[in-house]
Amino acid sequence: LAGSVPEEERCTVERADASLPHSVFLQRFAFSRPVILGGVTDNSAFRARCSRDKLLAAFGPLPVRLSTANTYSYRKVDVPFQEYVERLLQPQDPARLGSDTLYFFGDNNFTEWGPLFQHYVPPPFRIPGTSPAYSFGIAGSGSGVPFHWHGPGFSEVIFGRKRWFLYPPDKTPHFHPNETTLAWLQHTYPTLPPGQRPLECTLRPGEVLYFPDRWWHATLNLDTSVFISTFLG
Repeated sequence: LAGSVPEEERCTVERADASLPHSVFLQRFAFSRPVILGGVTDNSAFRARCSRDKLLAAFGPLPVRLSTANTYSYRKVDVPFQEYVERLLQPQDPARLGSDTLYFFGDNNFTEWGPLFQHYVPPPFRIPGTSPAYSFGIAGSGSGVPFHWHGPGFSEVIFGRKRWFLYPPDKTPHFHPNETTLAWLQHTYPTLPPGQRPLECTLRPGEVLYFPDRWWHATLNLDTSVFISTFLG
């Protein structure tokens, strides 16, 4: 599947860099619209610890909790991390439902994975009254989570490329909750008139997406990807 999942024709998410003042982040983006942040952190040390060999050496025999890639009723399965990497970290089967697709995101054991997260430098922006929580993931090309929403947060790509689709809270996208993002992109997306298409962009290593509270979003990993989110709760 590598190379067969396209990037968007044009990124429609606004971009900013490290010169963005925190006051402007709060005023323009924190409560109203997403933004892609470039060059706001240096996570080269964290990235060096996230190679396949380094992760297998550190966490191979430890259990990880996998979730189904659907919108509402996540099924959870615990497997050794090495088994996930060697057997389940595969390109998405376009014919397989999200409710039958397992991948590793979100449910991290912070006792065992904590030493890794200590090396992560989170984005420098915060929303008053919230505290950050990390969610680490590794997924195969073509995989992703279909449309859903939750509180605000940041998501950074460590390896690979990750395509995002976003709608504001008052614009519910048309999707089937057990359909994968890949199937939605192949079947539903081409039928959308220009005015009904989502905001979208592809993140590359070192780029961070901020999404506000209750914004609908779906993700699609264009390559085998390593990523980490910082949820603000």
